This record gives sequence, structure tokens and C-alpha cells, in this order.
Amino acid sequence: MKRTTVFLLVLLALLVEINTQHLKLSLPPLNLKPTGALAASLNQAQALASSYIVTGAPSITAGFINQVLANYHSPAAETGQALYDLGVKYDIDPVYALAFFWHESDFGRAGIARITRSLGNLRCIPDSPCVNGYASFSSWEQGYEAWYKLIRDLYINQWGLKTVAQIVPTYAPAADHNAPMAYIAAIEQAVTAWRAGKVQVEQ
Repeated sequence: MKRTTVFLLVLLALLVEINTQHLKLSLPPLNLKPTGALAASLNQAQALASSYIVTGAPSITAGFINQVLANYHSPAAETGQALYDLGVKYDIDPVYALAFFWHESDFGRAGIARITRSLGNLRCIPDSPCVNGYASFSSWEQGYEAWYKLIRDLYINQWGLKTVAQIVPTYAPAADHNAPMAYIAAIEQAVTAWRAGKVQVEQ
């Protein structure tokens, strides 16, 4: 091969290498991070996924629970300390127990709960009398503990369900003529109102 040809080939290779490196340097780095509306949607979805987690320390006081029960003229009035203490025992924020109590029976003022003293209208369970398909308790406090135990042992520990949105579709399924999305919205609305210090939940 002639020296001229070899020189031209080497020169061509150098030019290709220089152009390749220039191309690498001139290309902007790929930015795979979502922006704009997509980023906002993802952030909102992430926030919703982690919000209204039922476990954790109390976000309301026993005194406030008593205020709410008194305001609604509940037959379970003055049991706020028990609802609070059991929440601490089972590591479930009592504001959620209060919200389920409100949504299920208007704090014991409506439906079968007037007879069964069941916070969450639990179906028949071992070691408790059964009334028309529902577990019945001798006191509101006993009914509170049965609800906390159910949520802690079954929904949280066994099934890994920790948020209101995760729990409700199984707790109150559409197959039983419930409206899970409306139920979720009601629980979350009540929790938000009470955490803000509002005794009455707007409906």
C-alpha cells in the first residue's frame, strides 16, 4: 500500500474519531425525569398512595373524641378515652376508628349498631353473640376492641392493607351493595375535618 493511501486512511480515521467525540460532547444529556403535567400527575398519585394511612400515633385527643360523640348525641358518649387507648394499643390512629363509626352507624344511632354496639357493623365472629348476621357486644368498648383487632390482625398484618383506599373495597365491597369510592371519600373527609379541629363533618 502506498504511503499516500496509508496517510489518507489514518487521516480519515482521525476525522471520524474527532467527529464522533464532538457528537458525544454536543449531545445534551438525556433527561428522563417527567416534567409538567406528567410530573404533577405522578406526584399526586404518589401522595394519594401514601396518604390516610391508618397506622400510627393518635392525631386527635380522647377529649376531642368525646366532643364529637356528644355533638352527635351518640349513645356511646363519654367512651372517647377507651377509643383512644385502644388505638394506642393496636397502633391505629383512633381518628380512623371514629370515622368508620360515624359512617357505619352515625355513632351508634342508626341501624343494627343500636343493638349490637359494634363500631364497624362487624359480621359474626367467634366468641361474640350473633344478631341478624352481625357480631353483638356487651359494651361499646368491647365493640371498639373487636374492630381494632380485626383491622390490625387481618387487614394490616395479614393482607398488608394500610390506607383507607386499600381497606375499604374489601371491608365494604360493592358486591354487598356498598359504594366503596363514596365510602373512602366520606372517611377521608371526616378524618381531615377532625384533624383540623372541626367537630361537625360537613355533608
